[in-house]
Amino acid sequence: MAFTKDNEALAQFSAGDSVRAQEFMGAHPAVRDGQEGWVFRVWAPHAKQVAVMGDFNGWSEDANPMEPLDGGVWEVFIPGLQQYDTYKYAVHTPSGRVLAKADPYAFHAETRPGNASKLYDLSGYQWGDQSWMDYRAKNPIYSRPLNIYEVHLGSWRRTGDDQMLSYRDIGKYLVPYVKEMGFTHVELLPVTEHPLDASWGYQCTGYFAATSRFGTPHDFMWLVDQLHQAGIGVILDWVPAHFPKDAFGLYEFDGEACYEYADPRKGEHADWGTRVFDYGRYEVRSFLFSSALFWLEQYHIDGLRVDAVASMLYLDYGRQDGQWVPNVFGGHENLEAVDFLQALNTHIFNAHPDVMMIAEESTAWPRVSHPVGEGGLEGGLGFNLKWNMGWMNDILHYIKLDPYFRQYNHKDITFSFFYAFSENFVLPLSHDEVVHMKGSLINKMPGTDEEKYAGVRAFYTYMLTHPGKKLLMMGSEFGQWNEWHYEHSLDWHLLDMDNEDGERHRKLQAFFKAVNAFYLEHPELWELDFSWEGFEWIEADDNQANTIAFLRKDKKGNPLVVVCNFSPVDRTGYTIGVPAAGTYTCLFSTDDPAFGGAGRGDQAPVKSQYNPCHGKEQSITLALPPMSAAVYKCTRKFPPRRKKAEAAPKAEKAAKGTKSKKTALAAKGSKKLPAKAEKAPLPKKAEKAPLPRKAEKAPLPRKAEKAPVPAKAEKPAKSPKKA
Repeated sequence: MAFTKDNEALAQFSAGDSVRAQEFMGAHPAVRDGQEGWVFRVWAPHAKQVAVMGDFNGWSEDANPMEPLDGGVWEVFIPGLQQYDTYKYAVHTPSGRVLAKADPYAFHAETRPGNASKLYDLSGYQWGDQSWMDYRAKNPIYSRPLNIYEVHLGSWRRTGDDQMLSYRDIGKYLVPYVKEMGFTHVELLPVTEHPLDASWGYQCTGYFAATSRFGTPHDFMWLVDQLHQAGIGVILDWVPAHFPKDAFGLYEFDGEACYEYADPRKGEHADWGTRVFDYGRYEVRSFLFSSALFWLEQYHIDGLRVDAVASMLYLDYGRQDGQWVPNVFGGHENLEAVDFLQALNTHIFNAHPDVMMIAEESTAWPRVSHPVGEGGLEGGLGFNLKWNMGWMNDILHYIKLDPYFRQYNHKDITFSFFYAFSENFVLPLSHDEVVHMKGSLINKMPGTDEEKYAGVRAFYTYMLTHPGKKLLMMGSEFGQWNEWHYEHSLDWHLLDMDNEDGERHRKLQAFFKAVNAFYLEHPELWELDFSWEGFEWIEADDNQANTIAFLRKDKKGNPLVVVCNFSPVDRTGYTIGVPAAGTYTCLFSTDDPAFGGAGRGDQAPVKSQYNPCHGKEQSITLALPPMSAAVYKCTRKFPPRRKKAEAAPKAEKAAKGTKSKKTALAAKGSKKLPAKAEKAPLPKKAEKAPLPRKAEKAPLPRKAEKAPVPAKAEKPAKSPKKA
């Protein structure tokens, strides 16, 4: 049916309330007067006339003119068109120019360098991921493991002659690899259509079109479906902060500022060469709300990582004095962008409370991952996760330092713990940090090759045990030496080298596989990522040894002990306090020979001693290999042990009592016993050892304690802590 001026969907679009605008905007198959064809609708409020041109009409600017509807929306029905037909809008401006514009709502597009839109019917794909979708709905990510593998589809793996693979070919390699490596999710750099490979997808022109570089929309659905069926979630990078100034795109769509702010002091990022969306304009809000929800619904995406949020929030972002306009209160906050983000997240979570909305926000803006509440600057932005950019900057600064100088920068590895629960953080080691001469992860490490590999193992273990969810850029997991480059495949050949270097890469990959599996197996490392209840310091201040130690706990309070030695010095004899008496077993060590280590450290369980340390009554003394991290667990608990100073008087009292009793008995029986019996009241042996040496060492032996105080009787003493 034709959309009229009274149509509710059109009214919602114009009012900024539409969250599925693509269902009536753009191009869709339709039947009019018994004829099959396609109906087109586009928003061009300043246009004098708009027409559809394409292969089907010889690219005529006037052959298929559109009719105006309310609110600057234009419409036309064209019979006889076929899927994959290419088209653009011929936008006639009041000044007489004719602009050839791609469809902002197109579902498919030509592969660059072509930039026309293509007709495509999204219906018909048969999904097989219902089990995953049911699991997702019942398992909120807050108390579940989240270990993300960041992927650029164009360069993760390529053909032998360095050509990009299709969605389906990528899936054949990517799905089993991610599963084997133990990552829970993949995060894809933008797959929204974009003209320039060098932008990595972050300068987007098609907000509803999966890039045709790798195939059709149904091919991309297949890739997501295969990942889901393997139990792997999918996150997409999404860019509502800005768009490029390509002539065929959103830029001055009808000859004037349309999707962007009209004032260049608000509407342009000069440093990036892009335009900023007008977050106060209703039609733009409907466009962006709908794009976000589209990927979550049409492609079953599990979350969006929203790029460049900081640039949206601040009017002076990247601008000097005089180049920006204060808000109505004289501040530098973009109130319209704040309101937009709050409304965006509200719409998303009202429709799908089990998805992720992840903010890439690099400033100290408060309550980014808090509920919107009352809204405005006093409310949260409504995301449920936020990248911890501060942690990333600190840790990358630290790991590049010569170990000698790390003692003067100890806060780089400790400060993040003190604000770790102010937001729901994701700890990222992302693509931005392995490009533009910043060096790959392994090449950031100082020292010999052996020390570099050890450094990667130690710092990744530190990352996995640190509170917060995790993200790692592809290639880091097998020690790629070269920086990531979007035009070439990862250096998979390193794993195939038949020499010592190849063995090192294979062992590093084995380490990542093992430590990721360890992370998944231990809820202490992810059940309470966003609460102080899941973390406790043991040692935060030993800067001279470049060493830290802390506890991670699950919901039941069961702890793991994590100890990191970021120096090239063996720390055998290193003592730390522990929360309970018992035997502590090293569950995971980065110095394992299977990972390329030397096999040093604590091979046997370590017994705690009553030696108060770090505010704890019990302590253990460890062997910490150079540049390593290890995780311990109390695998056998001991009953509480008394201090020697307290035990001695009790033993003495007991001995005196025994002596008095024997003397009295001897005196009572002296009249009846023969002379030999009179010598027995105080035998020499009893006099020599009223407090036997063995009794001094263990006045309350373990076996003796178990009898009078059974295990069940000890439990009430622990219950107040749980309460």
